[in-house]
Amino acid sequence: MSMPSLTGRRILAVGAGLATLAEGPLYGAVLETAGVERLRAFGPEVADLVLIDADSTEPEALVPALAALAALPSPPPTLLIGARLSAGLVRALLKLERSDVLEAPFTPDQLTRAVMSLLTAPASAVGAAAPASSSRCWAITGAVGGSGATTVAIEVAYALSQRSRKERSVCLVDLNLADGAAAAYLGATPALRLAEFGAHAERMDASMLPAFAVPVTKQLDLLACPRDPEGFDLVPREAVLRILEIACEAYDWVVVDIPRHRRPWTVDVLAGSDEVLVVSELTVPALIAARSLSEEIERRLPEGPTPRIVLNRLATRMFGPAPTMAEAERALQRKAEAGVSSDWEAAAASVNLGGPIAQHRPKSRIVRDVSVLVDRLIADEKRRKAQAARAA
Repeated sequence: MSMPSLTGRRILAVGAGLATLAEGPLYGAVLETAGVERLRAFGPEVADLVLIDADSTEPEALVPALAALAALPSPPPTLLIGARLSAGLVRALLKLERSDVLEAPFTPDQLTRAVMSLLTAPASAVGAAAPASSSRCWAITGAVGGSGATTVAIEVAYALSQRSRKERSVCLVDLNLADGAAAAYLGATPALRLAEFGAHAERMDASMLPAFAVPVTKQLDLLACPRDPEGFDLVPREAVLRILEIACEAYDWVVVDIPRHRRPWTVDVLAGSDEVLVVSELTVPALIAARSLSEEIERRLPEGPTPRIVLNRLATRMFGPAPTMAEAERALQRKAEAGVSSDWEAAAASVNLGGPIAQHRPKSRIVRDVSVLVDRLIADEKRRKAQAARAA
C-alpha cells in the first residue's frame, strides 16, 4: 500500500538542520524552519504539524514551548526527533493530544511514516502513553540545609493523597540520593536501587514499580534510594530521569524532593515540573539563599514554572528575634507564596513514630498551613486552565 502524499501539507520544523528534509523524506510539504520561539506564537494558520529536532535546542527552552502548544484549544500534532531525549522533554510532549517520538538514528521512510501517522490520526486520538498527560509533578527544594523541605514535601504529598479516592495516585520521590531522609521520616525501608542499573536506564519500566515503590498509605507511595555517601556519583542522570518518567506515567501526582545543590539532572527535573516550591527558614542567610535560588531558576527556565517561596517554621509569638512575614518578603524582594507554622512537638512526634504529621497530629498548625498551600496551588491551576479556555 502506498503512503498518502505530503503535497501541500504545512510543516513547521524547529531546528535549522531540518531544512534539507524538504528535498528528501518530506518532499512536497510546505516546510517552514524556525527557532523554538516560533512555537510560542503558534496559530492554526501556521502549520498542520510541528516537527522538532530535540538535539538542536536545550530542554529548558523546549519544555515551556511544548507547554504553550499543549495549552492551545486545538494543539497541532507534534513529532519530536533526536538522540538526546530527556524525561522532562518527553513528558511535556505527552501532554499534547497527538504526539510521537522518533529516536535517532532513523531512516527517511521511518520519518515519513511517523509524520503521516500523526497527520492522518483523528483529533481525538490519544497515544498509548496518554495517562502521563494528566499527571502533575511538583518539585520541592530547600534554600539551605535544614530548612525543612523534606517535611514539607512529605506533608504536601500526603495532603494530595487525602484528596484522592484512587489507590496509588500519589508518589513522593526522594532525590537526595546520598542522605535522603524521607524514608526515615516515614518509618519506611527505601527500595529504589538506581545505582544497580548504571548506564542501562533504558531497562527500567513500569513493571518494576512494585519492587521499587514503598506503600505509605493506600493512595501514597514512596520512591527513595538507600542512603549511600557515593549515591550521587553512582546514579547516572539517565536513571534519575527515567524513574521520574515512569512515575509520571503511573501516578496522578508526583512530588519530588530535590537536593539544594545542583546535579546534572536538576534543570531537567525542574523544567519538567508543573510547580517549583523553594522552602526557606526565616533567617536572613536563608532568605537571601531563597531569593538567589529563585532568581537562578528563573534565569535558566525563563518560561518554565515560576518558583514559589514557602516560609517554613513561622513563629506564632508576637515578639521575638524571628522576622515577620512582611519583613521576610522585604529581604526576599518578592512575595512569599505561603507560610508554614512552627510546631516542633508535632514534627518530632511524627518523625519518632514514623509517618506524616497529618497522621499523628492532624490538628497541627503545620497540617493546616500545608493544606491551605495545596488547595491554593490546585485552585491556581484550575484558574489558569479557565483563563486559557476563555482566551481561546
